[in-house]
Amino acid sequence: MIYANVHAEGRSHNSLFATDDTVHRHNPTHTPRLLRQKFLARGIEINTPDLNPGRSVAFDLHLEGRALGPHNIPRYLIALENPNINKLNASSDYAAQFDLTFAWDVRLHHLPNVVPILIPHPMVWQDFPGPQQRHVFSCLINANKAFREVLDNDLYVERLKTIRWYEKHAPGHFELYGLGWDKATPAFTAAGRLMRLGSRIKTRVFGIPPFPSYRGEVADKGDVLRRARFSWCYENNRDISGYITEKMLDSLVHGCVPVYWGADDVAELIPPDCYVDRRQFRDTAAAHQHLLGIDDARYLQYQQAIREFLSSPAALRFSAEVVMQTVVDRVCADLQQQGLLAPGATP
Repeated sequence: MIYANVHAEGRSHNSLFATDDTVHRHNPTHTPRLLRQKFLARGIEINTPDLNPGRSVAFDLHLEGRALGPHNIPRYLIALENPNINKLNASSDYAAQFDLTFAWDVRLHHLPNVVPILIPHPMVWQDFPGPQQRHVFSCLINANKAFREVLDNDLYVERLKTIRWYEKHAPGHFELYGLGWDKATPAFTAAGRLMRLGSRIKTRVFGIPPFPSYRGEVADKGDVLRRARFSWCYENNRDISGYITEKMLDSLVHGCVPVYWGADDVAELIPPDCYVDRRQFRDTAAAHQHLLGIDDARYLQYQQAIREFLSSPAALRFSAEVVMQTVVDRVCADLQQQGLLAPGATP
């Protein structure tokens, strides 16, 4: 058996491979578990470093950008996190320090050691309910977060605008789900903290919820997405090429039509007849009027386009199975080229 270290911030004792993830609500350990299984099939066991003492370690695998120390073995990077959250993921100088870097960010694809991938998703689906079985007009499923700094392409603020518009103008057409909406949005300025304090006082003294549309956390997003006609799917930032996350894909695999705002090249990766492009409307009110005009016949056309996409090779580019197999195959090929793994052999 060959051993390797997998480095992930805040993870030890192989917790990132646990079936029940205690760190994140919606269990993103599916992808690391696949990665570990596929390496094991090649005779390579990846563990968090605390479980490899005394073993000869063949390589280091880093999940997301993190501080690096000296090294005398190959090292590889899988960079999936939003670069405005993990700034190292956007750095060409940082990515170049690895034997191979796997990244969706097209700004890194000019580097000779970068392998282009998309953000992986389970892409598991079964046929879904039609419009008549969808009694929730629209929903939004996200955690209540905010960027510390002011960003020109911030979509956290656009989510808030959409939520507030519905709460004021069409409360019966919208439901909000996710973590943290029982509190005011995080604030990082003096004025923002003052508004947050005011919201907390209203809630504690008068029982006024900070977000009246909030329906609570949800253990399985599919429970909501299979009941909703439309899902407001805003990435954390707009106009970052290749940055398509689970927000859009979760909606598609459950046959819920996304109202999408995010990657500027989305139409190159997902057919435009699968979603409503929020960029085509001046504001939430205009987008809402458009959604009201989508009758059952038109909705079924969206769902058929979604089925065709999910059944196509284009959807496989997002598949965690495919993406993780790409990582394992390329790492093993690189190890073979360096003489650290016998060509065509399973250790």
